[in-house]
Amino acid sequence: MKDIEVRVIDNDVEKAMRILKKKIQNDGLFKRLKLKKNYEKPSEYRRRKMREALRRERLAAARAAKYRRR
Repeated sequence: MKDIEVRVIDNDVEKAMRILKKKIQNDGLFKRLKLKKNYEKPSEYRRRKMREALRRERLAAARAAKYRRR
């Protein structure tokens, strides 16, 4: 786990909070916490992993198609 650090400049806590939230979202911490909140059956786990893999494949195919057009 990497350290997430945000500096508060000129006592602008609101801006620092927005930056922190964005960094946490990009790191995937919110998603991991949400998944660990409740028990996930093994069949649901496999189904979720399959959906995530298919999504990654679709994104990769879309990126490849974008670069082939150029």
